[in-house]
Amino acid sequence: MEQHEHAVATEHGGAHDHAGHPGMPAGHDEHAGHGAAHAGHGTSHAGHDKHAGHGDGSMFRDKFWVSLVLAIPVVGFSAMFADLIGYEVPSWGTWIPPVVGTFLFFYGGWPFLTGAKAELADRLPGMMTLISLAITVAFVASGLTSLEIGGLDLDFWWELALLIVVMLLGHWLEMRALGQASGALQALAELLPDTAERVVADGSVTEVPLAELAVGDVVLVRSGGRVPADGVVAEGTAEVDESTVTGESKTVTRGPGDRVVAGTVATDTAIRIEVTAVGEDTALAGIQRLVADAQASSSRAQALADRAAAWLFWFALGVGALTFVVWVLLGEASAAVERTVTVLVIACPHALGLAIPLVIAISTAMSARAGILVKDRLALERMRQVGAVLFDKTGTLTVGRPAVSGVAVADSVAEDELLALAAAAERDSEHPLARAVVTAASARGEVPAASEFRSLTGKGVQAVVDGARVAVGGPGLLRDLGLEPPAEISEAVGEWAGAGSTVLYVVRDGAVLGALALADEIRPESREAVALLRAENVHTVMITGDARNVAESVAAKVGIDEVFAEVLPEDKDAAVTSLQERGLSVAMVGDGVNDAPALARADVGVAIGAGTDVAVESAGVVLASDDPRGVVSARRLSTGSYRKMVQNLVWATGYNLLSVPLAAGVLAPIGFVLPPAAAAVAMTASTVIVAANAQLLRRLDLRPDRLSR
Repeated sequence: MEQHEHAVATEHGGAHDHAGHPGMPAGHDEHAGHGAAHAGHGTSHAGHDKHAGHGDGSMFRDKFWVSLVLAIPVVGFSAMFADLIGYEVPSWGTWIPPVVGTFLFFYGGWPFLTGAKAELADRLPGMMTLISLAITVAFVASGLTSLEIGGLDLDFWWELALLIVVMLLGHWLEMRALGQASGALQALAELLPDTAERVVADGSVTEVPLAELAVGDVVLVRSGGRVPADGVVAEGTAEVDESTVTGESKTVTRGPGDRVVAGTVATDTAIRIEVTAVGEDTALAGIQRLVADAQASSSRAQALADRAAAWLFWFALGVGALTFVVWVLLGEASAAVERTVTVLVIACPHALGLAIPLVIAISTAMSARAGILVKDRLALERMRQVGAVLFDKTGTLTVGRPAVSGVAVADSVAEDELLALAAAAERDSEHPLARAVVTAASARGEVPAASEFRSLTGKGVQAVVDGARVAVGGPGLLRDLGLEPPAEISEAVGEWAGAGSTVLYVVRDGAVLGALALADEIRPESREAVALLRAENVHTVMITGDARNVAESVAAKVGIDEVFAEVLPEDKDAAVTSLQERGLSVAMVGDGVNDAPALARADVGVAIGAGTDVAVESAGVVLASDDPRGVVSARRLSTGSYRKMVQNLVWATGYNLLSVPLAAGVLAPIGFVLPPAAAAVAMTASTVIVAANAQLLRRLDLRPDRLSR
């Protein structure tokens, strides 16, 4: 590769090496890499884990389906349920509820009984203790009624069965939600080819096991084939389906120099890829590590639900004891037992047990489809409180590579002709600026052939195009040739230089035909992302190592509220701190190359474009695609899921707080006593309401192209 340089106009008036970033102080590379230690938000569960050892929830799943089948005859042959519906239970069926119900109590209820034992051993009664209390009381009361002991009429067998089934469902959903992202990634890993077609030195192709690939190998990916390892396209251009990694269904064009990820598909043509990462160093392996951190993190809402269950436990015990004492003092011993049992059964958190797991399961599936990888569930919950979003410029709001942003021509030539001449001269160069010129010209038409290409060190390039000698370069090229820019283009060139753009002049046979402006290409989605955030009263900020005039030019085009410019990579976290000192909750959005300290410092760290770079261990939320609108999607998912969790918690706990006193008989003096059957029906209805409310979260459309609707 030739090492030619273009001297470019900058705010300092000096020449920058082509290898530097346009408009960036010499020697300063915004992507200089990071060596920050992992400072993630992930936290481990405090205390015992009620799910320890249950893996992906298969135990709860199996017990749920068996218990569901067994619950059908228990409910169908229950005298209490038959009275509610209005049919007669045959005499031979009266023993089905107690027999099957007893088996259900020990089979389906065993996880809750052992969980309660662990909670009580830790002196931390919670959800498992409350569930165990309810099913034990229902079992004992129903058993004594069936055996006609104590003169009780408390047939709770059907409620016992439904209670166990609903609780098993809730815990299965919770465990499934925890493992959902891992399952999807495991499925992706299983889609990787077992072998790869490695290109050897003589150009031939040999098939090798995937494990034998090494960094530096070149592999052939045929049309419709999957990329076997992370790498860079060495030859060819193809439309690549990255949906398995990013969640975006639209294919993207990948050509020479572009990065590709293992597991993606070359849909139309064959390409050759130089392998850059294998095994544990690949993007997929990195994402799987992030998921492991997510599974070790806890949800604030789930913790709140567990605390609510603990409060309900003591509330139910207190009300139950008070109920028994009051009714005994009133001389109603039988009513005392019936009222107390009803209180303890109705206090069981049917709805509370489903309130959070259902929302987590739905939001997990939605985030996976939207390409939002939640590494830390607490970080996702904090997204709804974010008051400022701090975007790293290069690679986040921009694509991190130059593009032609302006064309100025003298009277003697058209814009398309000027671009075509410049592209012809630059086509044999592999430099990013040269590629940007060729790409822009190719989009407008044919690029003519050139010959006698050579690099003018520190000045530009030169070639013969259609018999004329064409040179392309910066101000140094004109000085070397003793030329002045035409007056027609001077105003445009001045504006470009003022904005920090790179300026290249095009010279043909000693005459300056015009000039091109090149700048870091702004992502087309950036403007919409910023507009959507501002519409939600979120303060938008951009941070960059570029000179202030360059930064403010980009900020103006995107619509950013505030700019931190000329910031060294190691000082980015100080910018986060300054925003936090103003009382703002900050989400830092970076591409993960040198943003780790700032991502860790922020209230929420968001890594963008993790499909091709998973080096950010400090992010709490990872966007698999490079679309900055994903930040808006994550924030809306956070707001929507938290709202549903709170609504469910309020309903579930509110129902208990209202129904328990009624079950105790507080309105008995005015002739109203809540029958046990009615209490059971109301409890089931509350569970249905919570489940239906959680399903409403699915109406939230997180697709980037639908966010503004």
